Amino acid sequence: MKIGFFTDTYFPQVSGVATSIKTLKEELEKNGHDVYIFTTSDPNADKFEEGVIRMPSVPFVSFKDRRIVVRGMWYAYLISKELELDLIHTHTEFGTGLLGKLVGKKMKIPVIHTYHTMYEDYLHYIAKGKVLRPTHVKYYSRIFSNHSTGVVCPSERVIEKLRSYGVVKPMRIIPTGIDIEKFKRSDITSEMTDEVREQLGIQEDQLMILSLSRLSYEKNIQAIIQGFPEVVTSLPNARLVIVGKGPYMEVLQEMTHDLGISDKVQFVGEVPNDEVALYYKAADYFVSTSTSETQGLTYTEAMAAGTPLVVEGNAYLNNLISHPSLGETFDSDEAFASALINYINRSIPRDADILKEKMFEISATHFGEEMISFYQDMIDYHEQQLMLKNLEPSMEKIRVRFTSFKK
Repeated sequence: MKIGFFTDTYFPQVSGVATSIKTLKEELEKNGHDVYIFTTSDPNADKFEEGVIRMPSVPFVSFKDRRIVVRGMWYAYLISKELELDLIHTHTEFGTGLLGKLVGKKMKIPVIHTYHTMYEDYLHYIAKGKVLRPTHVKYYSRIFSNHSTGVVCPSERVIEKLRSYGVVKPMRIIPTGIDIEKFKRSDITSEMTDEVREQLGIQEDQLMILSLSRLSYEKNIQAIIQGFPEVVTSLPNARLVIVGKGPYMEVLQEMTHDLGISDKVQFVGEVPNDEVALYYKAADYFVSTSTSETQGLTYTEAMAAGTPLVVEGNAYLNNLISHPSLGETFDSDEAFASALINYINRSIPRDADILKEKMFEISATHFGEEMISFYQDMIDYHEQQLMLKNLEPSMEKIRVRFTSFKK
């Protein structure tokens, strides 16, 4: 197959969506398919990128590190036609996502869409939530999704939300897989993780509790910080390491000062991509209280690195963390501290066999296989829909003639 990905977000922009797209591209290519990325221009992008088509764009008004296409419809169509694309896969509901829909309609090929983002959790970024409302998100998401051939949902939470919006198109849950070896990293030695902990000032007898994500309001890191005084009261040797950057960093730093735990919490900032596994492996536990994730790649990354998770649960995570040796979920922000304390005190040994079983489930290989299967099903579905559409005029003529005959 020749597949066109239409996305507003791609490297060098760093995000879970960009990572998901790159992972899928590589897996599809391993299986003999050709993938072309239609995306926004970026001043930091390489001048020569094989298989990447960039269109003129500007920074998004309230989210400066993201961009939106301003023109390029005809150009995208001509390139798609020249490439003879078999299928379009959109990864945004705006900009290039709309372009992808228009190109797919003109070429009469299937348009698959992945609903990556729960927009109701991000409305505060646009005029502080005073312009766009949840009803607007519901209406637009329904229209956009129902004009796709089929929709990929990273988790049960997404498919339930889209059904509540009134989406009736075929939907399938396909969680994003990860490159297991990138986080399993057998090359990382205990000396290397000891060095990371030493650089952070964490002693051998102290516990490294890791939070790794974008530092934004919807990631809910504030709930971890608010619960951490209770953690260190019970576990004085616990230390919180927060990796990532974002607009909420200063607020979070002030919060640690106000709570009197600034000496127990470190803000590392963003770390190079190839060093992320080092932090997972150096940590004793990975924590998160985010409720905005459609899936959350950091959970599977930490799991692949062998680090137990103590995270706020949902349908996806409750299924992912299927054995106590992998970690534990809790129900609310308020339950974070007690859940972490109890899990640490239980000292559950890591089970290599359980982890090995989980690896294929969260792997990029499995992700690619599931997506190819969905593509093939949607190509068949699209052909059936076109056939039915072409039959409609003939059926109408037969109906009119039959009605006339009866008269």
